[in-house]
Amino acid sequence: MSNDNRQLPRALIEAFAGFLAGIASTLVAHPLDVIKTRLQVDRESPSQFGGSLRLVRRIIRNEGTINAFYRGLTPNLVGNSLSWALYFVWYDRIKHGIQSCRESENGRLSYYDFFIASGTAGMLTAVATNPIWVIKTRMLSTSSSHPGAYKSILDGTQQLYRSEGLLGFYRGLVPSLFGVSHGALQFMAYEELKIYRGHSFARGQKDLGAADFLLLSGLAKMFAGSATYPYQVVRARLQMYDADSTYTSARDVVAQVWRKEGLAGFYKGLGPNLFRVMPSTWVTFLVYEKSKVLLPHMLDQTSQT
Repeated sequence: MSNDNRQLPRALIEAFAGFLAGIASTLVAHPLDVIKTRLQVDRESPSQFGGSLRLVRRIIRNEGTINAFYRGLTPNLVGNSLSWALYFVWYDRIKHGIQSCRESENGRLSYYDFFIASGTAGMLTAVATNPIWVIKTRMLSTSSSHPGAYKSILDGTQQLYRSEGLLGFYRGLVPSLFGVSHGALQFMAYEELKIYRGHSFARGQKDLGAADFLLLSGLAKMFAGSATYPYQVVRARLQMYDADSTYTSARDVVAQVWRKEGLAGFYKGLGPNLFRVMPSTWVTFLVYEKSKVLLPHMLDQTSQT
C-alpha cells in the first residue's frame, strides 16, 4: 500500500480513536459531571467544604433513582464523542502542517507549536459543538421535573430554537473560546511530558506503556485544570435556562460572581471536577493512545482476509 493511500485511514483512525475515547470517558464520569454542573450554576449557597456530598444527598432525596445522575447522558455522549473525534483529527493535521514547515529543524515541534496546534483545534471544535453543550448544561443543571426542563436532546433542540433562535445555540461560546487555553495548556504539557518520559528510557528499551499514559495525562490535566477552571463557571452560568434574566454578558457574570461570591465563587465545583476529570482523562488518553495502535492492525488484518 502506498503512502498516499494511507492518508485517509490515518484521518479515520484519529477520528475513531477520539470517538471511542469520548464515549468511554463520558460513561465513566457522567454522574460527577452532573454534580459539577449543578455546583457551578448554584447562585444561592456559598462555596464550602462538603458541598458535593450535600448535593448528592439532595439529589437522592428529591429526585430518587440513579437515573437522576445520568440525566443528560445522551447530549454528553454525543458532545464528547464528536468533540474528541473532531479535536484529534484537527490536532493531528495541524501538527503535521507545522511539522512540514520544520523540516529544516528535523521536524521537532516545540512546546509553543503544540500550544498553537491544540489551541487552534480547540477553537474549531468549540465552534462546531457549542450547541450540544448548551443543551447538555441545561439538562444536567436541573431535574427532569423542573418546569420547562428538556426531556431529550431533540426536545431541547426544538425548545431552544423556538425560544431563543439560532443565537441561543451559541450561548457561552465566548468563554468557551477562552477556555480553549485549557486544552492548549493540557496538550502542550502532555506532549512535552511524553517527550521527556521517552528520553528517560534507554535507547530502544521500550515504548510508553499504559501506566505512563495514565501518569502523564493526569499531571497535564491537573496543571491545565487548576489554571483555567473559572471559565467553566462563567460558561455554565451563561448557558442556564434563566441566563437572559440574570446576566447580560460574560463580563457581567464575572462581575456578579466576584461581587456576591468572591474568588471562591469562580472555583465552585472544582473538587468534583478534579475528581471527575482524572478518571475521565485517564480513560480518554489511554483509549485514544491504545486505539491508535490497535486500529491499524485491525485494518491490516481485515484487508488481508
